[in-house]
Amino acid sequence: MTELKLLIATDETPPLSVLSVARLAAVSITLHPTLTAASPPHLLLTNGTKLHGTNVVIRYLGRISTTIPNLYQRDALETTQIDEWLEYASIFASGSEYEGACKYVDGYLLHRTFLVGQSLSVADIVVWSYLAGAGKRWESLMKSKKYQNLARWYTTISTEHASVLNQLTAPFTKKKDSAPVKSKETENSSSNKQIVSNRPEVDLPEAEMGKVVLRFAPEPSGYLHIGHSKAALMNQYFAQRYNGKVIVRFDDTNPAKESNEFVENLLIDIKTLGINYEKVTYTSDYFPQLMQMAEKLIKEGKAYIDDTPREQMQKERMDGIDSKCRNNTVDENMKLWKEMISGSERGLQCCLRGKLDMQDPNKSLRDPVYYRCNPIPHHRIGSKYKIYPTYDFACPFVDSIEGITHALRSSEYHDRNAQYYRIQEDMGLRKVHIYEFSRLNMVYTLLSKRKLLWFVQNGKVDGWDDARFPTVQGIVRRGLQIEALIQFILEQGASKNLNLMEWDKLWNINKKIIDPVCPRHTAILEQGRVLLTLTNGPEKPFVHVVPKHKKYEGAGEKATTFTKRIWIEQADAMAISVDEEITLMDWGNAIIKKVNKSEDGSVSELVGVLHLEGSVKTTKLKLTWLPEIDELVPTTLVEFGYLITKKKLDEDEDFIDVVNPNTKKEIAAFGDANMRNLKRGDILQLERKGYFRCDVPFIRPSKPVVLYSIPDGRQVAKA
Repeated sequence: MTELKLLIATDETPPLSVLSVARLAAVSITLHPTLTAASPPHLLLTNGTKLHGTNVVIRYLGRISTTIPNLYQRDALETTQIDEWLEYASIFASGSEYEGACKYVDGYLLHRTFLVGQSLSVADIVVWSYLAGAGKRWESLMKSKKYQNLARWYTTISTEHASVLNQLTAPFTKKKDSAPVKSKETENSSSNKQIVSNRPEVDLPEAEMGKVVLRFAPEPSGYLHIGHSKAALMNQYFAQRYNGKVIVRFDDTNPAKESNEFVENLLIDIKTLGINYEKVTYTSDYFPQLMQMAEKLIKEGKAYIDDTPREQMQKERMDGIDSKCRNNTVDENMKLWKEMISGSERGLQCCLRGKLDMQDPNKSLRDPVYYRCNPIPHHRIGSKYKIYPTYDFACPFVDSIEGITHALRSSEYHDRNAQYYRIQEDMGLRKVHIYEFSRLNMVYTLLSKRKLLWFVQNGKVDGWDDARFPTVQGIVRRGLQIEALIQFILEQGASKNLNLMEWDKLWNINKKIIDPVCPRHTAILEQGRVLLTLTNGPEKPFVHVVPKHKKYEGAGEKATTFTKRIWIEQADAMAISVDEEITLMDWGNAIIKKVNKSEDGSVSELVGVLHLEGSVKTTKLKLTWLPEIDELVPTTLVEFGYLITKKKLDEDEDFIDVVNPNTKKEIAAFGDANMRNLKRGDILQLERKGYFRCDVPFIRPSKPVVLYSIPDGRQVAKA
């Protein structure tokens, strides 16, 4: 790895902001305290060029980052905003303006995860560095919880990049009279520490900076699922790393399975993931050229028409037996090819096969099918064609023609790589490099679009965006934040190791994102709810406005009504004993004087007295409650289970045998009056119940609000 030299003044501490950016950008630098006093840092490049000034150096390091994409270079607006933050950050160095700067940034981060855009930039790293470098001053502000948004942002960066940043901050948070940094000349080479981050395990083969062209090529036969998301994000990761570009190409070669609905929703999902692509193309754009190539291969004796029945053909391929049609003449093949093109009865009996090697141990090379007849109209081009290329034939052709340099494929295609290269060779086309990564597999989850379609067609789910589905739209509807999905996938990196991932890890990441900011509400289960009469409670209801989140002002405020009679849940009522002191959350203590029960043993009524001077520390039960008012919101709480009952299917196992018959549970409840203001997609926490996403907001009292339960990474048997 190339090593750059950072020249700093002999009497100054190295700038933490520069070291942090270098470490996160995976740029190796060594420190040389050789400049005169008060000189700004210089970065000495390998060609002898010097870059002067902290921000100039930071911009350069951000541009050459090989680990985190778009650290500096973005579109015109976001790059300009990053520049503004780099200039502003120095205000944190001014003692008198330090808290003013904290207050300003805290307000700015009210509804933001990052300072600029939707991902980490050098702006975040530099401001973070100033705070970290302030040592005890910033630590005391963190403890005071005075700037909650700023603290949340700071903690997120510190946590996500702890392995890189922790070892850097210690020397910069000590007293100013710490020992000075030793110069290069006074240390031997073994004591010089390189500033370097963890790199990806492998690089793209023969990749050149600025010349990498990748493609994400989904088949429009379903919605994008979590497995496709990994492929899409890996393409974007490498494109950004090599300053290249991504093409979105729809592999629309099977009209029987494809539709415009799937194209439209795939584009929506790609946008949701934040994939930046150069253009959208379709394999069907190349049908004329593909047909010309097929005819060329027929005439060159590299392909032939075969009318062998499909089952017999499959058996012959397995056994390495040549087809009876393999040695037909070019004229015979061209005649049948025209029959296929016309979609005649004779043509429908035929397919076009490549003449590769029927004895090759790799069965994918045993004369694969290139073209099949299919009279079904195409969703884009109608009934113009009666024949369609297979993926095996079209993909290597279009990849080469479109200028793709590297085709990213999951390792399940490994045995077909030799076929891909052989077909490109027979076509006489430029070779495209294949890079494999491991397919993302999740426990209790099916990712085959054919199997997912079965659930849709058989009414097992409500559609492709059902919250039980592993589609992007499904898991977002369940309450997953895209930021969590991206983090989860990129944490796995470009590894080729096969793995079966637990959903718990993904939902745990999600919880860390939503918990610090989502508003808190209260709901009481409708069945068996019990009235508690507080004999010394307020004769007239009164309202207090309180924060929706005690540690995050940005969540807003809510109105809580206090009444003499309140609702609590049956399970809580059953746990209470006579004369027991309990805590009513966000109100105070009460002592239960009477517990009335029905014949079936359930609690029918409670009577008690407020004891607000009591200590919440001494009570065993801390209970949620709702006032007895007409404004409570009818609510349906929905919990989901996995669609199948087995963690991982065996290779030959029929998934229908393990379909879970009970995957959705609806529970009637009443929510606090503030839940009338929920919007579809809002994330909230119900006290003592967990996290939820609003799927159906309040419309009228007769139609309940519908809340989908969001797993928190600790729950059992949740998707």
